[in-house]
Amino acid sequence: MRKLVLGSMSALLIATSLQANAQPDPEEQIIFRKAGYSFMSWNMGKIKAMAIDGTMAWDPAQVQAAANSIAATANSGMGALFTPGTEKSIGDTKTNVRPEMFTDMEGVGKVAMAFSKAANELAEVAKTGDKAAIIKAFAATGDSCKGCHDKYREKM
Repeated sequence: MRKLVLGSMSALLIATSLQANAQPDPEEQIIFRKAGYSFMSWNMGKIKAMAIDGTMAWDPAQVQAAANSIAATANSGMGALFTPGTEKSIGDTKTNVRPEMFTDMEGVGKVAMAFSKAANELAEVAKTGDKAAIIKAFAATGDSCKGCHDKYREKM
């Protein structure tokens, strides 16, 4: 488990350092941010399956790992992947972002901070293994996701 977390963190650090050296082009930015959100969604799904649905066996260590992955991704600086030129799909690379994401900086800042805070709280609560507290923090994290989706993501 520790190797998996350290390996994931290493990969994130490498990706971050590569991005710092060369800003990805707009199409790559869309691909990277979609991958980040998909990764967080997958981890949210694991927590949901264990804590809410009961379709996976309750494993506090796996919940903690998933919560840590969500928080790490939420705090990775993904906002840098929303630059001019990424507000529209490019070729086969689709984006569901609304134009308001690029003009409502105050609103975007609020939902981004709310999400980061909720993700960090989920990671902290997950350390305790307290299932009821995790469920509450998980719901708050999901609500923060919804806050952004409702305002800045096209309905599919």
